[in-house]
Formats: sequence, structure tokens, C-alpha cells
Amino acid sequence: MHRAGRVWFCLWLCLLGLAACSDSTDGPFRNYTETGDLADIREHGVLRLLAPRFDAEEEFVWEGVPTSEFRREAEALAESLGLQPRWVYADDFAELSVMLNAGQADLIVTHYSRTDWRRERLSFCTPLAVVREVLVLPADRVGMSVADLGPLIIAAPRGTAYLETARNLARRHDNVEVDRVSGELSEDELLRGIMHGQYDAVIMDEPLFKALSIDYPELRAGPVVQPRRAIAWAVRKSSPDLREAVNRYIVAHRIKASQQDHESRDWPAILNSGVLRVITSNNPASYFMWRGELMGFDYDLIRDFAQRYDLRLSMIVRDSPARMLAALENGEGDVIAASMSVTPARRGKGWHYSEPYLEVREQIVGPASASPFEDLSELAGRKVTVAAGSAFVETLRALQNDGIGVEIEVRQNVSSEILMDRVAKGELDLTMADSHLVAMEQGYRDDLKVLWTLRQPRQIAWGVRENQPQLRHQLNDYIKRVRDGQLYRATFDRYFLAEPARASHSAERVEPGKPISPYDDLVREHALKHGFDWLMITAQMYQESHFDPLTRSFSGAEGLMQVMPLTARQLGYQNLTDPAEGIGAGVAYLDWLEGRFPARLDLAEKTYFGLAAYNAGFGHVEDARRLAQRLGKDPDRWFGNVEEAMALLSHPRYARQARYGYVRGQETVQYVRDIRTRYLGYLSATEKQ
Repeated sequence: MHRAGRVWFCLWLCLLGLAACSDSTDGPFRNYTETGDLADIREHGVLRLLAPRFDAEEEFVWEGVPTSEFRREAEALAESLGLQPRWVYADDFAELSVMLNAGQADLIVTHYSRTDWRRERLSFCTPLAVVREVLVLPADRVGMSVADLGPLIIAAPRGTAYLETARNLARRHDNVEVDRVSGELSEDELLRGIMHGQYDAVIMDEPLFKALSIDYPELRAGPVVQPRRAIAWAVRKSSPDLREAVNRYIVAHRIKASQQDHESRDWPAILNSGVLRVITSNNPASYFMWRGELMGFDYDLIRDFAQRYDLRLSMIVRDSPARMLAALENGEGDVIAASMSVTPARRGKGWHYSEPYLEVREQIVGPASASPFEDLSELAGRKVTVAAGSAFVETLRALQNDGIGVEIEVRQNVSSEILMDRVAKGELDLTMADSHLVAMEQGYRDDLKVLWTLRQPRQIAWGVRENQPQLRHQLNDYIKRVRDGQLYRATFDRYFLAEPARASHSAERVEPGKPISPYDDLVREHALKHGFDWLMITAQMYQESHFDPLTRSFSGAEGLMQVMPLTARQLGYQNLTDPAEGIGAGVAYLDWLEGRFPARLDLAEKTYFGLAAYNAGFGHVEDARRLAQRLGKDPDRWFGNVEEAMALLSHPRYARQARYGYVRGQETVQYVRDIRTRYLGYLSATEKQ
């Protein structure tokens, strides 16, 4: 699969073999040159795994196996060989073969297309997946064969699998010409090239175009031009023993990167495939991307279950309980893991469940200014707004049947989070939500209050089919074993009992001639290195950690600048609790993020976009820029434009149309505003000195 348009500042460090381009979990790693086979690799005690930098950040997986699963599988492979896994990073796909053959790594681990050109230079392992390549065309040209399309200029980037396919098409069809474009063009730039009339068509992996097509409704997938493109890992041609060992591991574990066929499987078939297909929903409780990493209470638990049986996860996202159940019944997936309540109505519609893994209570939620109910009868005459298809509709109707005159308003395409936000703002009277989601929301805001908690608890469980008794048994056994354990408690606390938002985000008082923080000299050093105003970095550092180097967030971010450990390691930093390392990693990452936005942006706008991407992830900000353009706003201006689109991405209606899905957008909006306000305060105070 082609990845282009990435330019990072430390490629030369990788080629020199320095530690800054490797990561590990237990200390810095100084790279070396080794071009030998497995016996030579064993002498070092290390298997160096090569991937594009921030590869896992490039995708939110709506359907398929996340890149992080490949990473975990490669680490398990190394350990099975008695070797320590160490990651080495390249700036783009074109550098992978160069670095491998130069002896800077031992195994390429990513979604790597097997092409004739690459096979001349590398030795590929057993395919992990087989994908189809399709011709992407304007919608009005779809439906014809290649020969019937007339004169056709196909743009194909240098060094990619697509160029090989395009050239083969040109040899077979007189009407086809190939425009060999720069290998640095991204997939988005290629698709925009078709829309602007620069090219007639491009070639793309079918799953990739399916993900990107959300943003290009004018384009369609046309004829299949390469029906079987293998995706595989690769070693040097001088490493046949390593290749054999990798193949043996892959075959033994039956890795499959995609499961396209609909199949109603029970436990033996799942084990045989090596893949557990998980149907879920894109929301803050179940499955979402934050700061480039996949997260969610359900995701973390079902991933732990899968890991215990050496299974990879394949994710299938559906946007409603009815669609999740339909996907399960159709054999698209094996289990529903989406924080679903067990209700009589759902059982009546064909739902079957595991043992409950969570017990919650339904709560009536109002604004912070409201007084709690002394009796449930106070609900009479009040309007409670809930989402269509939710279990709350069933509960509220039962209350009506018990004689409580509550008014029920059912809305489509909303979530509990959206409804609670509208209640807090006074746009709605009341809503109903599960207690764990209320706790999650109150961890970020102080303008909501629980007015009443229903006594009858609700059970949360995973969904299975009736014909899956063995899978149900395995899930039940797992739930019983972990429910009272440390991992479960830590995971629950991580999502639902996070430290409440700090009360004050205002600028601290800065006195002329006195330091702003204990780390002013370090901030100046790193800010100067990357061309930032040190006061802006200090304002961001206060927002992230309040100058506490031992701070750790719910997502696992650490240090003064709250960097994710994997991100830090990919930038060459190991100990984030060390102030110099924590600040260095944060400033380097901010620099990398700002460099990904268009050069045409003025300095202030690039700063705001960089801060937003630092908080939520680059992909979510790009989603917001695309949404802003669709809404008639300026995609190159943050305040009053992209920030408004960002806030909408927590709404299911917009999240479903975004490449990276749900994000707590209002938090990012406030994050940028708070840092700007604090920065201006610092600036004003220091100018008086």
C-alpha cells in the first residue's frame, strides 16, 4: 500500500544508525549495521523491525485489522525466536528497502505490497493478506471496461505498486497512458488531481479507497485492475533462514489481515483463522482514536481476550444497535463489543449475550444548576430526550406505564454525550444516560448534575449469535476470570474514573523578572531548536501538565508535554518523566505536526492547527478541515471556522462521515483557546519587564 508525502526531520539519524530512530520499552537502543542471516542476527540478540514512522497514526480502522496488530505480531515473532524486538523507522515507504538492504534493520513490518520491482531487491514472506487494486474514476465514467473508457491517462507515483499495475495496463490497452508522478504525492493529492482534471484516473488498493471515499463522493471505484496484490513482510535476499522462520511463524498462527467472506463461525473456526472479527460502535466508551492510538473500554477488553488466544482483531464499525445485530447475523463479524445494555426488547429481537462484564445504572441528567429529585414522581411533566434505538426508550416507556407522566422525546443520530452537552447548555430539559458514561462526561466538565439514579441496575454484555455456544463459553470464562482483577479495574478507572478536569485553565500570574516555570531554560533550548516561541511552548506545557513531570493522562500520555510513549520512542525519546526528555519529545512532535499542514498557512494558523493536532491527532484535524470546507467555512483558518467543524465531530451525524471518526472535538476547541489566552497573558507580562 502506498504512503507518500511524509517528510520528517531525522531520516539521516536512521541512516547513521543512531538511537533517535529506534524505540524500545526498556531503554535507548543504538543501532548498528548487519546484513547477515538469522545466525548473525542472533549474535546481537535483537530483531530490528522496520516500519514507516507513525504508521499506526495514519488510519482509523472502520473495517479490517489495525496496523497496531501487525506491530504486536512482529514483536511476538521476535520473542518466539528468543530475540528482543527493537523498532527502527523510515520516513516513507521508498526508504524501507534501502534501509533494509543497508543493514539498518532485519524485517520490514507494515502493509507492504509485493511488486515485481520490490521482489528483485527483497525477499517477501508468506502473504498476510491479498487485496484488489481498482481504477478510481469520476462517478460518470464508472460502469465501463478499461478498453471502453476511451483515452485514459492514469497517474501512478514512482516507486509504488500502482505504477507497476498501470504499466501493465498500458501494455495491454492502446488507450491507456501512464503519467509517472512524484512518489511524494499523497493519496489525497492523487484523488484531488482527478477532481481537478489533472488526471483521468488513479489506481488504489480497494480497502484504502473505501476508507478515503468518505471525502470524495464524486469519485467511484471502477474496474478491478489487479485482482490479487499480496501484502507481506520482507527480509533481505541474504536472509533465507530468517525468511523461513518468519514464514513458519505466520503459517503456524494463521495470520489473516482481512476477512472478506461472511461466515457464521464458532470458536474452532475463529481459532483456525487466527482472527477475531469484532463488531463495535465508534464512540468514547467502545472504540475511538485519540492522539494517534486506538482506544476504548470495549476495545481494550476484547483485545486482551484476543491476545490470550493469540488472535488478531479485525474491526467492523456499525453506527446503530440494529446494524450491529444485522452484521452479526449476516456473519460479517463474530462478536459485538459495544457497551450494549441487556434488555428484554433486544432479546426479543434476537440478541444473545455473554455474561455481563459491567453493571451500570440509568441516571436522569440535568444542568448543574438543577436540584436533585427527592422522588421520581418529580419527573412528571418533564421532557427527557434520548437517542432512538437506545435502551432508555424502553425504560422511559416503562415509567409511563407505571403512571409517571414523563414526556419522551426520541432523536435520531445523537449520542448520550451530545444530549448531555445540550442539557448542560440549556438547549434540552433532561436526558437519560448510563452511569459510567455520566462519570466519563463529568471527568471533563462541571456543568452537569445527576438528578436521579434508577434503582434497577442494567447489565452490559457482549453480543453473540445463538449458534456460537463455544465462543460464548470462552467469553464467559474470560469475563469471570478478569472481572475482579487488576487489569479490569485499571481499564475501568482509565475511562470512567479519570481525574476531573482542572478547575482553572487561566494564565498563572507572571511577575516581571521571575521564572514562569521551573523549566524555562529547557523550554527555551528546545523551542529555539525548532523555531517556536518559548512562551507558547510554556503555555502549552502548563495546559498539559501544570508543570508536573510525573503527570499521566487517562490515555497513557506522560511527562510535562503529555506525549504518548510510542510517539516519544519514534522520535528518539525514552524517559518522558525526565523534564529534558519530556519537553524535547513534545516540542519535536509539535514541530512534526505543524510540518504536515499546508505551507500556505500563515504562522498563527499553523500554530493553532498544530496545537489542535497535538491534542486530538492530526487525522481528526484534517477531518475538521474537510468538514469546514463542506460547510462553507475556511479550511485554512482555525478560529470561527475549523474549530466549529471540530466541535461537530463528536456528533454521530458528522463522525460517520469523517475518515477518523469520533473525537471529543469541544475539548480540542477549548484546548487551543486556553493555550492562546495563556500565551497572550505570558506575552503581556514579559513585555513589561
